[in-house]
Amino acid sequence: MLNKYPSGNHGKANHGWLKSLFHFSFAEYYNPERMNFGVLRVVNDDLVATNTGFAMHPHRDMEIVSYVIDGELTHEDSMGNKNNISRGHIQYMSAGTGVVHSEHNFGIDPLRFLQIWINPNQTGLEPYYGDYKFDWNLRKNRLLHMVSPKAGGASVKIHSDASLYALELDKGLYMDFNVGVDRQVYLIQIEGASDVNGLVLNAKDAAESVEESLVIKALETSHLLIVEMKKA
Repeated sequence: MLNKYPSGNHGKANHGWLKSLFHFSFAEYYNPERMNFGVLRVVNDDLVATNTGFAMHPHRDMEIVSYVIDGELTHEDSMGNKNNISRGHIQYMSAGTGVVHSEHNFGIDPLRFLQIWINPNQTGLEPYYGDYKFDWNLRKNRLLHMVSPKAGGASVKIHSDASLYALELDKGLYMDFNVGVDRQVYLIQIEGASDVNGLVLNAKDAAESVEESLVIKALETSHLLIVEMKKA
């Protein structure tokens, strides 16, 4: 089963310094039919103006991954971590028993990034932060496995049965993505346009697949993020 979620149906917020698209219920956007997809709880497509950002605020018992699309993201937290990441890089945080952090755009250009929250497989974990600067070419016309469960083989490992893949596919090329029995996938068309099993996805659209493998064809150069997880 494959369903498309056009960007026009996402929740929206405009705070001037911050413009957000909410794939699932978040903050002022509430939709009882869009609470989560399996362990995937939040996908926010955030555009942050220069010299602004999210001031220090708390989290607990959540696996949080940020994927930068454009600009530069500066992270600082109560564990003493501070770092900058840019296009194609990720940062990840296991909030566990509690952590306070901030996210800012101190660069000269607007910052666009995906904020992704995944429910952990246990609570009360020790908080942890990390980041990883993947070479962009590792996702050129091939799947880049960025995040996996603890027992998986990705560079970044989280406390949940979920994996994240990035892909930039040149126009006219195809990519298969297997979705096995008792598995499901959330696909985000970050940039460009694709045909996925006959459904056309434009920039910022998304699709949900349950036990249906995908054939992705780039209608133009396409940048995608795929979250694969256990079927709910």
